[in-house]
Amino acid sequence: MKLVTAVIKPFKLDEVREALGDIGVSGVTVTEVKGFGRQKGHTELYRGAEYVVDFLPKVKVEVALTEEMVESAVEAISKAAATGKIGDGKIFISQLDDAIRIRTGETGSDAI
Repeated sequence: MKLVTAVIKPFKLDEVREALGDIGVSGVTVTEVKGFGRQKGHTELYRGAEYVVDFLPKVKVEVALTEEMVESAVEAISKAAATGKIGDGKIFISQLDDAIRIRTGETGSDAI
């Protein structure tokens, strides 16, 4: 099993969720996060005062998948989240040792 974590622009969340649903992903976890990469933030003007916004709002999408679904999920996320501009985000893939469904006690891929 693998854990696919994608950090994307917030307005792309619905498109990513739909793309994952289209390939058969049954559940995702979404967290509002802030961060920066090469974008390095930007400056804004508020009531005549200029200030620096270091951390930009992003959305983190986490999906636990079987090995067979990882490639199609990464492709679906990449296509749905892409704008072609800086700050589109990143996708991380990590090994998932086990999963347990609390209600039934199922483990492994049965739990996802």
